[in-house]
Amino acid sequence: MGGPTIQLTETDREALWAHLLESTRGTEEVAFLFARYEGATGRAFRVFDWYAVPPEGFAFCSAWHFELSDQTRGFVIKRAHDLGACMIEVHSHDDPDPPAFSPSDLYGFREFVPHVWWRLKGRPYGALVVSPGGLDGLVWRQGPDAPERVAGVEVEGTVRRASHLSALRWTTEMEEYSDG
Repeated sequence: MGGPTIQLTETDREALWAHLLESTRGTEEVAFLFARYEGATGRAFRVFDWYAVPPEGFAFCSAWHFELSDQTRGFVIKRAHDLGACMIEVHSHDDPDPPAFSPSDLYGFREFVPHVWWRLKGRPYGALVVSPGGLDGLVWRQGPDAPERVAGVEVEGTVRRASHLSALRWTTEMEEYSDG
């Protein structure tokens, strides 16, 4: 299977997918999951809480890009810190094809992941993208510059497998970034 899974209850998965994929705003939607990493017992992030970013939580939001407000970034990082949790960003794409993080998503990770990694004292960070066509994800367990692919989202023993398209895109984008 390769990579860790993100474990959710069915109730949380239904509510999260509704927030992300059933919006009528015509924009990307975002949520943050708070999880415990259970690497020694099964290589899984067990989600125990989550936060749906409301429309006023963005500095900018469109169908192709979003930027969180400073207040939202501070809130979710503090919440993860207070909970002693790992943080997993989840956002939506409207495309019916199997999803992958966009170049602007990857660019944002280059700035945001090191900051979160430092603020949460080296706790892993994860990111998922969901669409009507599936899901994909990356997780930073070893450091803020070394993402790994996520195997999928596990709901009550059933794994919805990730597309694994983002890991290849990350490698390609990083090569172009370091060459440029």
